[in-house]
Amino acid sequence: MKIAFIGLGNMGGAMAHNLLKAQQAVKGFDLNSKALQQFAAAGGEVYDSIAALVADVDVVMSMLPAAQHVRRVYQEDDGILAHAKAGTLCIDCSTIDPKTIQDLAQQAQAKCINLCDAPVSGGTIGAQAATLTFMVGADLATFNAAHNVLQFMGKNIVHCGAIGTGQIAKICNNLILGISMTAVAEGMALGAKLGIDPQALAGVINSSSGHCWSSEVCNPWPGISSNAPAARDYQDGFATQLMLKDLGLAVEAAAQAQQPIVLGALVQQLYQQRCMQGHGRLDFSSIIQQYCSNSDLTGIDQ
Repeated sequence: MKIAFIGLGNMGGAMAHNLLKAQQAVKGFDLNSKALQQFAAAGGEVYDSIAALVADVDVVMSMLPAAQHVRRVYQEDDGILAHAKAGTLCIDCSTIDPKTIQDLAQQAQAKCINLCDAPVSGGTIGAQAATLTFMVGADLATFNAAHNVLQFMGKNIVHCGAIGTGQIAKICNNLILGISMTAVAEGMALGAKLGIDPQALAGVINSSSGHCWSSEVCNPWPGISSNAPAARDYQDGFATQLMLKDLGLAVEAAAQAQQPIVLGALVQQLYQQRCMQGHGRLDFSSIIQQYCSNSDLTGIDQ
């Protein structure tokens, strides 16, 4: 199977690496030269043109920051729709609004190209371990074809329904994730302030009803989860600016549907503050820094 992968950042790079480990022939494109170097070092074939990249492949995968980037790689003159052959399967794993992917799917269908949305959950940890959850929006035949590729990168591949429903599932999931991470940060900060050892508190939470992914796998307090971004100064994770984007998608969708959304809007403002303070590239678990000083988190006076 010949696969083109567009977007080789923290998530896409790890996903493409797992395809290579599964003995798939993978070509890659990214605007970041370091990402391309890492991909090439893992055995991938590097391209500097999307047109050349997608011209003779079976599958095109994309993992990009926002809707404008997805539209660009699909719609521009040197993009996917202009150069992919009929019958190509396109799988977009970006988190974007449902309407964008639905519009692109219509344009792809006119060129006999099959496009599905397959946003992911599991973060960089899941991407590296090939344990991601994929939320797929597609007809059944396209879903089955996509499953043959996604199985190399994830353990839960869910058919959510028609095109766009994967994005709906992802928006709702990340709304909950942003709220839960903020709740864990708030609880951990309060416990530490009141005098309980953070390790002890995390142990209680993770064996009690407060347990969640944010408390166990990606705990925001340094030293609780050895593989979490908090253990490496909140680097190389799911960026705060991307969580802000996803919360914005949820708030916008709720407004369009006239559905009340309260906690999500409050948490959106906290992440907006983080970005305005210059912390947009740090992992979203760094939200705990809104509640604690660095010396509180590290135990070292600054």
